[in-house]
Amino acid sequence: MRIFLPILLLCSTLCLAQDDEFRDFRNKKDNFVKIPTAQKDIRADLASFLMAGIDESITKLPLKSVPVKAYGANYMTWANDQIQVTIKTGTFDPSKHKLMMEEKHVVKIDNKPYYGNYGEMPHTTIESITVLVGKDTIAIPSTAYFDLYEPSFFYQDKDGGSKTRNGVFLSNDGNTIYIYLLNTSFKGNEYTWVIQNKQYLRRVVDFDVLK
Repeated sequence: MRIFLPILLLCSTLCLAQDDEFRDFRNKKDNFVKIPTAQKDIRADLASFLMAGIDESITKLPLKSVPVKAYGANYMTWANDQIQVTIKTGTFDPSKHKLMMEEKHVVKIDNKPYYGNYGEMPHTTIESITVLVGKDTIAIPSTAYFDLYEPSFFYQDKDGGSKTRNGVFLSNDGNTIYIYLLNTSFKGNEYTWVIQNKQYLRRVVDFDVLK
């Protein structure tokens, strides 16, 4: 029995390792480390709250933030007297998409890699991101979030209260807004959208930040 048990454990480990062997098509072009020097001020701001930027966060002071105004199972709103941001989620319908599979793993959706619970069937989509600055509505294109899945708005703390890891942050000059979502499941995913001078600038997507 002493000999059989280690062999059984070894076989189980090998089976699990084989089960995880599927191609990773996720692109790193939107990663924090890929932010160009031309956007060094943005990179410095992001380092103050991104887990992916923790190595550059030393001496960085926290940015001002917009408070949470309301939230529910499928939305979260942040607002102050000048800014309002609302993110709404939806349900992923596999029948409406082309899925590329390797064994039982999903590796592409509609011929593109995706982020969130990579390798598994998504459950939750980002349906819309609405941003109001003063009286102006800032257009966030669907291409900024169509491939990002499994957003998480809040979690339960040890006392049963609702907490959020997400935020809307402001640059020191107030000209740049950072909309940030963190999901600590699936090895950790960070989604950030950058708005500068009332225009959508870019997104920053990092994955496996807790690996």
